[in-house]
Amino acid sequence: MSNEPSWLYTPPTQTPASSRNRRGGGRIIAAVLAIGIVSGVVGGVIGAQFSDSTNSGSVSRTVVTAPPVEAGAFGDSTVAKAASAIAPSIVTVTATGSMGGGVGTGVVITSDGQIITNHHVVAGSTTVKVLLNGETNPRDAKVLASDAGNDLALLELTEPVSGLTVAVFADPGSIAVGDPVVAAGYALDLDGAPSITSGIISALDRTLVMDDGVLNSLIQTDAAISSGNSGGPLINLAGQVVGINTAVARSDFGTAANNIGFAISVGEVLRVLEILRDVADGGTREEGFLGVSLGVRQEGGSGAVVTEVESDSPASEAGIKVDDVILEVNGQTITGQGALIAVIRDSAPGDEVEIVVERGGERLTLTAVLAARPN
Repeated sequence: MSNEPSWLYTPPTQTPASSRNRRGGGRIIAAVLAIGIVSGVVGGVIGAQFSDSTNSGSVSRTVVTAPPVEAGAFGDSTVAKAASAIAPSIVTVTATGSMGGGVGTGVVITSDGQIITNHHVVAGSTTVKVLLNGETNPRDAKVLASDAGNDLALLELTEPVSGLTVAVFADPGSIAVGDPVVAAGYALDLDGAPSITSGIISALDRTLVMDDGVLNSLIQTDAAISSGNSGGPLINLAGQVVGINTAVARSDFGTAANNIGFAISVGEVLRVLEILRDVADGGTREEGFLGVSLGVRQEGGSGAVVTEVESDSPASEAGIKVDDVILEVNGQTITGQGALIAVIRDSAPGDEVEIVVERGGERLTLTAVLAARPN
């Protein structure tokens, strides 16, 4: 039985044997027999040729093998070198909780056992285990701080440790579209070493609206990312981390997606990491608040459309009006409503932001002082 939808699959029509045209059937049988005879003749000719050439000694049946490889003469490609550089800094993260558990990947960022991974890898967990590279038994770990909106979490091994190999993070300004990259991580929780896939940076500064918030400053890549890769590194060919793998696009009924994965860019990772460390040390995280409701530009243009302005909010005091299209905030291009939400969220109360809006075909620059986001 075909697994295709019924509208793609038509069962073959069954014709009773008693109603078949015997004459037609005879012709078909004759044709088959004729083909068999021809095939037999051809096979005999080929067999004779093979026999003759074998007897003449011109055909060698010896399997050709390469000479022995000297130590260090293999695994010398740029991808192999990059994978080898990052491998000691990649760990398996196993989280369990009341709703079940899952497995992801983490990156060692301090020699004494701090690790960064995705928030969604450890969300809702009561127990977190980390398997270090080269070890056979997992170690206990705790979540120091987690940021659902940016999908990053900071872990730490509970038992003292030292001498771990720390990952090197790339200069955020060194990343460009078209650069080759390698994704590393424990895809599908397969046994053994991390899986390695390669590709390029397909785009920068992507924004995704997720269940837990909005992810911005994302790297889009065609390097294969699978379940289990979450929290693992996207690296350049020097073995430096350019992003943390976080999501992959999948096809649905109306959309086809092929090799489209996303990683949180290194600049965003480093920024959020400082916030997580501050929270872990007892600090309080407060997000910025502008006070607008947003819509999508229906004609396909860029920017976020203001559909509502709260009274006595930073937006109203700055002079933002309904139907304004917000195009930039502090020099950052606002491609859509998700991008604006992320930029304001990542700002702090009291920050003064410069906002470029389009109103009636004219561009205006307004200034707002952000408030704290209400609980």
